[in-house]
Amino acid sequence: MSATMVDETKIQGAPPPQLNDGEALRPKEYFEQRSAKEMEKNLQFPTRTLQETLACAARLIASKMEDAGLAGQISARSARGNNFYWTLRYGLGWDEATPDDFIEVDGDLNTVTGDGMANPATRFHLWVYAGRPDVSSIIHVHSPWTAALVAARQPLIVCQMDMTPFQDDCAFLGDWPGLPIADQEGVIITAALGKKRSILLANHGMLTAACSVQEATYLAVKLERAARIQIRAATFGPVKPVDVALATEARDYLLRPTESGYARAPATDSKDMSSELRSFLNKKLLTPEI
Repeated sequence: MSATMVDETKIQGAPPPQLNDGEALRPKEYFEQRSAKEMEKNLQFPTRTLQETLACAARLIASKMEDAGLAGQISARSARGNNFYWTLRYGLGWDEATPDDFIEVDGDLNTVTGDGMANPATRFHLWVYAGRPDVSSIIHVHSPWTAALVAARQPLIVCQMDMTPFQDDCAFLGDWPGLPIADQEGVIITAALGKKRSILLANHGMLTAACSVQEATYLAVKLERAARIQIRAATFGPVKPVDVALATEARDYLLRPTESGYARAPATDSKDMSSELRSFLNKKLLTPEI
């Protein structure tokens, strides 16, 4: 028998594995607490400025082909407060972004730091920041699968495990208010978003609004994947949601904060960084040479 082949007869006669020394099965809470401590100990984040983090996020999203030319924006609150924020200067593709390409604008989109102008459509970000003091970063894209889902005016249905971060946390705006370059669109989108971290915008795209650039990026990538799963699943028949209680449990696990928070985040980032985000965004893909 080749060394690479398995003797099936030995497997069939093997006794069942003995775990926990015969003790009762440990509760799920034990493993949640254990994994949280292990990730806290073993997963480390590089130290970056806010502008470096924004540039990495923009390039990651571009690498996933979620950007669509100049349609879409990325922003993060400024340490100045009072509706100041940083955003990619208008006219650049996300795959071109470097830290020096981010400009700081005031509450009327006037550039106060850096050269260039903001994308006029980032005006609705002002309203989201004003209405949601907990939000430190916003990402808005017209990514392919999400664009297809909202073109059909379909809300998200959490029907698979990878979609559970959006359980009861993805709003849906069923009517397109038009190009979001004025104040009214900002009012409408902010009201529809409510207290949730993500929203699908009918006939438009998606938006994620989170406690940090990292979390907003994670949710943007995950939401595009969720849209793809839903569209593909629909070819086999009506899409059915997973159990609400189990989906809620999975969401809370995947997006739970670490014990010590995100201690090395820039001053404008929240310290409520989830363990899975720490793992996801510490991958080599998020460290392009810029």
